[in-house]
Amino acid sequence: MPSDSSFLCDAFPRSNRYHPDWIRASLGGGAHPLWLTEWLTQALDLRPGMKVLDLGCGRAASSVFLHQEFGVHVWAVDLWYSATENARRVADAGASQGVFPLRANARALPFPDEYFDAIVSVDSFMYYGTDDTYLAELARFLKPGGVIGIAQAGLIHEIEGDLPEHLRTWWEPGCWSLHAADWWRRHWDRLGIVQIQCADTMPEGWRRWLDWHLAVCPENRVEIEALQADAGRTLGYVRVVAQRREEVRLDPPITTIPTEYTATPFWREARG
Repeated sequence: MPSDSSFLCDAFPRSNRYHPDWIRASLGGGAHPLWLTEWLTQALDLRPGMKVLDLGCGRAASSVFLHQEFGVHVWAVDLWYSATENARRVADAGASQGVFPLRANARALPFPDEYFDAIVSVDSFMYYGTDDTYLAELARFLKPGGVIGIAQAGLIHEIEGDLPEHLRTWWEPGCWSLHAADWWRRHWDRLGIVQIQCADTMPEGWRRWLDWHLAVCPENRVEIEALQADAGRTLGYVRVVAQRREEVRLDPPITTIPTEYTATPFWREARG
């Protein structure tokens, strides 16, 4: 057992088996990728051989974890991180037969309709999934009856009115993409595409958020002090899992509008 115990947590026994150096080398965001992935999978029924899209996978630690722990085949998709680097990381983890890195935009995914048994997103969905139509775009790639799940930084409750004073030093405009679990429930449920199975908040999630920062970026005092001052009143981790409704059929995306030009008079009256 490595002497470094900073990533050991009783709530995540699967994650405890991974070497802390490998976890640090997989750093790609503000959350422990394996803790969030393990928490998400506790609400999923993943079985060997399933095809899973790991959307916004970062450095693919979550993808490797999904394959190693559940025997699923994972398409590790990210826009910001190199697929070549991820492929090397996957190979070093002995997961090349089950994890397939790909660089792609979440709004231009290169997959056939109804291809995946499950779609997961770990600490990235807030960057592209908050608009009113994105779920309908994404659900096309999910088989009817398949599941979609997200786990990420979020809010315990929506912020109404002024931003709390203790968050103002850390908060930036991009933070307004953070939402509470109930917000995500309403955001997805109103489209009628999916059946919500769970929408909740990680117990003591703010502490896990703080633990991660203290371990990997202790110099980030602004965020650390905001988390300490907040103490779970506003900030935490949220999880939402839903199943695509069997009876719903989604329209194909509009990629072009066929038109044919016909010449018409330009001026009302002839001009000299």
